[in-house]
Parts: sequence; C-alpha cells; structure tokens
Amino acid sequence: MADQHELTRLEQLLDRFANRHLSQVPSGVREFLVFGIKQAWACLFGALMLLAIILTAWWYPDDAGLARNDILVILAVLIQAVMLLLRLETGRELWVIVLFHIVGTGMEIFKTSMGSWNYAAGGVLHIAAVPLFTGFMYAAVGSYIVRVYRLFDLRFSHYPPRWITAVIAAAIYLNFFTHHYIVDVRLFLVLAVGVVFFRCRMHFHVHKLTLRMPVLFAFVLVAFFIWIAENIGTLTGAWLYPSQIDGWQMVPVTKLVAWFLLMMISVVLVTFIYPPKPPDKARSADILS
Repeated sequence: MADQHELTRLEQLLDRFANRHLSQVPSGVREFLVFGIKQAWACLFGALMLLAIILTAWWYPDDAGLARNDILVILAVLIQAVMLLLRLETGRELWVIVLFHIVGTGMEIFKTSMGSWNYAAGGVLHIAAVPLFTGFMYAAVGSYIVRVYRLFDLRFSHYPPRWITAVIAAAIYLNFFTHHYIVDVRLFLVLAVGVVFFRCRMHFHVHKLTLRMPVLFAFVLVAFFIWIAENIGTLTGAWLYPSQIDGWQMVPVTKLVAWFLLMMISVVLVTFIYPPKPPDKARSADILS
C-alpha cells in the first residue's frame, strides 16, 4: 500500500478493512477487487462531475431561473468544498486542481473563440464563452492522476529527465493554440512522446502485488476513457463540436490523439508536485510484467 502519511483518513480506514477482511479471498480475486476499488476512488471527483452533467441534462428545467451552466458551477464548487471539508482530498490534490483550472481554462477561452467547440448559452458564471464549470473538468483529470499516484504508490523505471518532458509538454500546449495559424505538428509531438517514454515502465502496487506496465499504454487507456466521458458530455448537450450541431454523433476517434497529448501535459504537471520515484527494491520480487 502507499505510504500511510500520503493517504486521507478514509483511505487509511479502507486500507485496514482490506487487510482485515480480504485476507481469505483468493489472491487473484483480491487483487482485482482492490484494483477496482482504488480506480473507482481515484475517479471520484470526475465521476461526480459527470453525474452532475447527466442529471442536469435529464431533470433540470430549461426555464429555470438559474441557468444550467451556473448550476453546474455551483455543484462543482459544492463537490470540491465537501471533499475538502471531509478530508477526502489532500492539500497536494488541491494544488493540482488549481493548476489544472488555470491551464484548462486558458485553452478553453481560446478554443471556443476559434469555434473548435461551443457551450450551451446562458448563465452569468463564465469567462467569455466558457462556463466556469469547465475548469473543474480539467481539474478532474489532474485529481485522478494524483490520486492514482498516491493510492497505487506509483514508481517509474527509466523515467526520462523532467526537463525534457517539460519541454515537450510546453510544445504540446503551444501547438493547441498555434495550429490554427501555422502547420499542426501534433503527430510529431506524439512521436516525440513515444520516443521519450518508450522504455519507461510504471510500477503500481495493488494490494499484495506490485505490477508494471508501459507508461505509453497507460496514456492511451486514460485518453480512451476521457473520450468516452466526452461522448457523454456532448450527448447531454453540455458542449458540442461543430459536427454535432445538426444532430449528435460520436466524437471523432481522432480526438484520442488530442487526449493522449493532454495526458502528457497532465503527467508533467503532476510530476512537479509528486516527483517520479524509482521502483522500491524491497518489492522487486513481486513485480510482474
């Protein structure tokens, strides 16, 4: 398990519960259950935000005095406040959330001005055409990554120098803006990420076992689930791409490239709060490929 000092009070209780009551469960089933529980807990912030988007699409009246965009902002702030008051988040997670708010909102303001996507009209809690709840969606990605880092006690072998990853992440973020005016180099950036992280392996401790997987594969997996969440968000009308204005259709699979690159930015931001650690030699015997 992760360092107890890095766990919230509730996570420590869950850890003790797992140690006490899952000891008699077959090891494979136990590791699978703990993995699922940890992943679900890591997704808590994002899951609650997605639930709020779905519920307001189904049941929030169109003629309500408070616009849907504004109620989503209020719900996002309440979710954040409750998680902090109940100590379901650590101080480091709050810093990550603030950082992702700033980075995400800046890109949203520019992208909506260029017509890359559009949000439903209405409300007063917005900057330009960007409702303030959008910052929380980016924050949900950061919250997930930092929670996974803690819960699975992530370690990395062959992690590239952080200055190189920072340069690539800055180039990716810049390209999100400049490709509207000059040549789009995102495929070259994908290649750069692949080259830099090709040897890197992520070591994650589940319950009793420590497993490992290529970091690039982890990027792809998370990008895929963000793409699924984005399809749900556009289906509820929270925002739409130009191709969806005349009728909803799935978000193009090519958007996975953008989310893959966003994962690179996200991981780099988190590593400046949680510096990458090498694998724990005491657990090396448990590591599986």
